[in-house]
Amino acid sequence: MTYNNNLIKFLLRAIITIAILTLIVRSIDTAQVWNVLKQTRLDFLAVALFLQFGSTAVSAYRWQMIMHNLNFGQTFTFYRRSYFKGMFFNQGLPTSIGGDAIKVLDVASHGFRKRDALYGVMVDRIVGLGALMSLTLIAYLVSPNLLPVQVHRPILLLIATSSAGFVAIFFLSHLKWLERNPKLEILSITSTRLRQAFASHRFQIIMASLIIPLLAMLGFFATGWALGLRYSLMTYFAIVPPAIVLTIIPISIAGWGVREGALVGLFSLIGANKTAVLMMSMLYGLTLIVVSLPGLVTYLKGRQHKST
Repeated sequence: MTYNNNLIKFLLRAIITIAILTLIVRSIDTAQVWNVLKQTRLDFLAVALFLQFGSTAVSAYRWQMIMHNLNFGQTFTFYRRSYFKGMFFNQGLPTSIGGDAIKVLDVASHGFRKRDALYGVMVDRIVGLGALMSLTLIAYLVSPNLLPVQVHRPILLLIATSSAGFVAIFFLSHLKWLERNPKLEILSITSTRLRQAFASHRFQIIMASLIIPLLAMLGFFATGWALGLRYSLMTYFAIVPPAIVLTIIPISIAGWGVREGALVGLFSLIGANKTAVLMMSMLYGLTLIVVSLPGLVTYLKGRQHKST
């Protein structure tokens, strides 16, 4: 029954992914695709690949520090391998959070409870999302009139909601009545784990959390410039993070389609070439797959080791 349900969910998300991408493709001039790709700067794409790899490596380092504060231990090598493995599964499973289950299993294999490991992964996610949206906030503080008002207000609302959510989670552990309600206990535990995650190495965690999305957005910036989308870095900071956040909604395969739709829609409001934006988003997705390949190697080696 579980297998059938998962298969149905995968098929539904595959249909949604194809439907969204089909609608986007029909909205662009497909004759421009080859012209855009033909003029692509490969050196910029190489830089983007390097930056994304760096972003992922720092992500593994931050996860290690958070998990150490949560008393899980293990070496950086363990967390690096697990993070890249999880990243690979994020790209191959029908939701952008599928790889989190892999990381939970990796941690649990060292004698920890899966539930405790899950809270560690959740805290890492929450910190990452908060740091990602901080780049958009910086962009609006630097250039408040950067985007049209129809884009400006919804994104600011998203930033405000995300900030309020982060602050709320951080302080929920003070509400003792949550602990007495089994259905709401998860909120209290998550809050406690979040506060514990910053108990030590706070400066390193904050700096790593800011460097991770910065490197990723610089990679997006390089990819966009490779395709002729010569907008300012602040424009990318303002538009790309909200589009990435939307990929967390588990309605498509690894966020494909959702990311493209959001980016094409937002960039088109400032007059960007829709074809170039679509190619940028798809190249970014391919970059994530390439960067995650060490995770596939680690996974296959692990299976080979178990079989022997």
